[in-house]
Amino acid sequence: MQKIISTIETYAPVVLRITMAMVILWFGFQQFLHTDVWTAYIPDSVTSALGVSATVLVYFNALFEVAFGLLLVFGWHTRIVALLLALHLFDIMYVVGYGEIGVRDFGLACATFVVFMNGADALSLHQRGNKNIQIPVSVPTPEPPREAPVRRLV
Repeated sequence: MQKIISTIETYAPVVLRITMAMVILWFGFQQFLHTDVWTAYIPDSVTSALGVSATVLVYFNALFEVAFGLLLVFGWHTRIVALLLALHLFDIMYVVGYGEIGVRDFGLACATFVVFMNGADALSLHQRGNKNIQIPVSVPTPEPPREAPVRRLV
């Protein structure tokens, strides 16, 4: 039982990192495929302040989410990537405001922030340079040597 718990503890950060990356990638690809749906979420004050159309902002956001989502999938500089994505999600939550979408984004932002707190995990690409992470490997323990029978001379 202890071995199962140890394996779960080792791979739980991996599951969280990859599933958060999949969610972020889904949103990024949806913004590329259905840009017109996502432009409604861009406040007019943002488009007028930046001087670009809502469509351009959605494409930039989609590019950011797909690029950083892929980096998160592979675990390349996990801590930096997850922090930027978490801040991005907190910003989206702030812009969207309180409601079902804002609460959902709060949960996603917090989960991504936990990925930042965990850092590189057992399967992160960037983990290879980190010597503090140990991947549990099942290695069969050798049997102790058997003692040779002792012959008595009578």
